[in-house]
Amino acid sequence: MASNAEKAIEIFKGLIGKPEQPGEWFQITQERINQFADCTIDHQFIHVDAEKSAQLSPYKVTIAHGFLTLSMLTHLSTSIPNAAPEAYAGIMMGVNYGFDKVRFVNPVKVNQRIRMQRKLVDVVPKGANNVQLTHECTIEIEGETKPGCVALWLTMLAYG
Repeated sequence: MASNAEKAIEIFKGLIGKPEQPGEWFQITQERINQFADCTIDHQFIHVDAEKSAQLSPYKVTIAHGFLTLSMLTHLSTSIPNAAPEAYAGIMMGVNYGFDKVRFVNPVKVNQRIRMQRKLVDVVPKGANNVQLTHECTIEIEGETKPGCVALWLTMLAYG
């Protein structure tokens, strides 16, 4: 009889290359940018000083830190409908495993809304009960043709 991880691998293989439905829009406010600046001790004026940004920045407004945009992946993924809930049967936990590639293509300006579009690009068994997923994640910016971020995100799922 196949384990939960083996069953999940077969289900995930059928999803490779198929874009999922985009998630919901989420606004990046100045308050959130300031909170991130405080957490990371990165108070560069292009993030926290609207007046100076209006004068000196090519964007004329403050912009989100690239790492803030990247850190939103977990939250943004929660609004993407699950394409295969049966693949998660028997899961004990999922953890971030890292990134193979990250690019900050376009700045996210204050008060812009972002959402995630993703597709599964790889699934790999890791031992008897673990499955590594690689998703191509694109952080879209409302009203912009270029995304804010494109990343290959690795997650590890542990099954019981």
